Amino acid sequence: MFFTFVVKNKEILKKDKMKKVYFLDTVHPVLKERLTQTNYKCIDVSEKNIKELKLIISDAYGIVLCSRFTLNHDFLSFCPQLKFVARSGSGLENIDLEYCRTKQIDVHSSPEGNRQAVAEHCLGFLLSLLNSFKMAHKDINNGEWLREKNRGLELSSQCVGIIGYGNNGRAFAKLLSKHNVTVLAHDKYKTGFSEGAIKECSLEDIFQKATIISFHVPLTYETAYMADYQFFKRFKNPVRVINISRGKVLKTKDLIKALDEGVVFGAALDVLDEESKSFTVETKNTVLLDLNKRSNVIITPHVAGWTKESYFKLSNVLADKIIK
Repeated sequence: MFFTFVVKNKEILKKDKMKKVYFLDTVHPVLKERLTQTNYKCIDVSEKNIKELKLIISDAYGIVLCSRFTLNHDFLSFCPQLKFVARSGSGLENIDLEYCRTKQIDVHSSPEGNRQAVAEHCLGFLLSLLNSFKMAHKDINNGEWLREKNRGLELSSQCVGIIGYGNNGRAFAKLLSKHNVTVLAHDKYKTGFSEGAIKECSLEDIFQKATIISFHVPLTYETAYMADYQFFKRFKNPVRVINISRGKVLKTKDLIKALDEGVVFGAALDVLDEESKSFTVETKNTVLLDLNKRSNVIITPHVAGWTKESYFKLSNVLADKIIK
């Protein structure tokens, strides 16, 4: 009986010493499964609001989130034992990175998990723009079978300018290179990445040569609204625009002006600057309604990196990084 009591007490102490990881958002269960197997205690708090969370996270060893909250200095100060933050996805704009650095809190993201999904979504966008899929579908819905009006362009006729050569930009560039597309890539913080048909270049080279422009940059003070009207006016050729990065990289009202003036031929947007922190947009939003009525604009609801396969990979990559 005494032996049983001692064993039970050891088990209780062991559980108390387990590293607690609070899941602020719902992610693929493989992350919880793998962390639990390596002596982490995973706690689902995805239904809690910010005030409730502050009352219970003082013993957090780790935090997992997507986009529901901003982990600012105030919130993080309630987690004195925090050792890591794991963001399912690529953007880190909702985490106070400077605070984490000063407190030696590791910050993990998982862009490797959805880069292929993003690249394929971009390719779908590009094919749709070049072949007027939206316009052709609309014509047929209106009872019109107009072949000449909907004559398309081939990928190899285009020069694609990629801004940002991280995981997503690189994956898209490599996908394009397999289709004999001229790819110009610019990244302010990277050099020496030219490879085959992918040419590292200046931003000015993209303005002079590109017929397609695709954004793959994080949202920072440098990239916020970098794509405004004056940006579009700098292109030598009218361009088609793809944005799957963050909505506030591109000023939508300026894009509309550029579309009206023929400075931009068309656009494919997976993100909008009207999005909330949870990446949602009110469907009756006037800007969204304006864009949606245009036959040369395609919009998807922030799902470029959100495939069934990437849902698993995003969490699996995070598990690899946390356990390592």
